[in-house]
Amino acid sequence: MGRQLGIGAVPSVVLAVPESPRWLIMQGRLGDAKKVLDKTSNSLEESKLRLNEIKEAAGIPEECNDEFVQVSKSSHGEGVWKELLIHPTPTVRHILMAALGIHFFQQASGIDAVVLYRPRTFEKAGITKDTPQLLATIAIGFVKTSFILVATFLLDRVGRRPLLLTSIGGMIVSLMTLGTTLTIIDHSDHKITWAVALSIATIFPLRLRAQGCSMGVAMNRVVRGLIGMTFISLYKAITIGGAFFLFTGVAIVGCLFFYTLFPETHGKNLEEVEQLFGTFFMWRSRQAELDRKKEAEMVAHKA
Repeated sequence: MGRQLGIGAVPSVVLAVPESPRWLIMQGRLGDAKKVLDKTSNSLEESKLRLNEIKEAAGIPEECNDEFVQVSKSSHGEGVWKELLIHPTPTVRHILMAALGIHFFQQASGIDAVVLYRPRTFEKAGITKDTPQLLATIAIGFVKTSFILVATFLLDRVGRRPLLLTSIGGMIVSLMTLGTTLTIIDHSDHKITWAVALSIATIFPLRLRAQGCSMGVAMNRVVRGLIGMTFISLYKAITIGGAFFLFTGVAIVGCLFFYTLFPETHGKNLEEVEQLFGTFFMWRSRQAELDRKKEAEMVAHKA
């Protein structure tokens, strides 16, 4: 019992983690933000550069070095829903489209149809006995977990966007295989979940993150519920193979959506990520512009 209580207390260690410098600056606490950046940066020069970038994004003059400053109400999070839904800027509109889109396509591609109705899928594939079904379920779980671990290690090496596109490409192949072979006889599986939460958390500005992520999760749960409630009726109407062909079409649309509208956020701070959004289909030119600017700053810093 003591060990169980002790393990439950481990997550409370997170309470000792300092607030993020961006949040502190949004509250006007420049002195505290500078202390955190000095501890987490590789050098004082890097700390100063990051501090100036965050101050610029928060609308605070670069030369301001006060311990406490007065910040606008928007920095405190007031009027967030109005900024998200009623009067969004092109940047916020692009971010919102990307966030809701990734949650929509995650569920609309039919992942829960495979997970929740796996026994029915196996039966349609000719696997009717309990032991073979159990072994097939274990095999699918093992493969799924293995690829999640691989993606976890690769996420910061190759970036979010390549893994997202690779994942949805694998889903398209798997769904096409399911649709084809279940029309004949066979089975498969797919998943995109591993990158969703992290991708969404890195694209919203700090002032909009809580509400934006909650909208994404709401989209995810609504679509998941619709797929779960309608899958049986769907495959009875168009056959189980036809249902997975439909999900294949959704996944293909999702692939086009991610390829055209979802920029790479790996290796960029929140201010740079925010600048990537707002140009919709033209985000690649903005990314090239930011890369050139970053290279120029590095050269100037070395000089």
